[in-house]
Amino acid sequence: MQKQTVILDEGAISRALTRIGFEILEKNHGPEKLLLAGIRTRGAPLAERLAGRIASAEGERPPVITLDIRPLRDDLPHAARSKPPDLPERPDLAGRTVVLVDDVLFTGRTVSAAIEAIRLMGRAERIQLAALIDRGHRELPIRADYIGKNLPTARAERVNVLLREVDGKDAVLLCTPLKR
Repeated sequence: MQKQTVILDEGAISRALTRIGFEILEKNHGPEKLLLAGIRTRGAPLAERLAGRIASAEGERPPVITLDIRPLRDDLPHAARSKPPDLPERPDLAGRTVVLVDDVLFTGRTVSAAIEAIRLMGRAERIQLAALIDRGHRELPIRADYIGKNLPTARAERVNVLLREVDGKDAVLLCTPLKR
């Protein structure tokens, strides 16, 4: 059994994404050289939402790709990593800033695999990271450039991000095991 606490509701998620979109624009001096790469599953719809916010602000929508990085993860059994990654059509990365987008930044292993996927597609000018939630507990030296919410957690706790495109509603829940 677990206790669930709502950390972000639909409105708070929307405001966080709007802020992240403006931070991306400010740091990169506009959308012209951006490519957003959403990490499957929930990073992909977040990347689409960010692209929409950037387009609303600047009139130009950056391209969005979806990365399935499971075959590149080093924390899965070897059998799960035996097939090559299913990379999207190789966009031209030369001179582009790739913004990796994920729902939760935790150990850093997902992001490490996503960086490897981008490297397999070509050489981007730079790679940045946007995460809706940063919960700490890094195992690799990875830091997000854009964060919706810092949420210090205990290792036993879980953060569940629900998105309407995948789950039918928007919310971020902190799930804490109940003591017996």
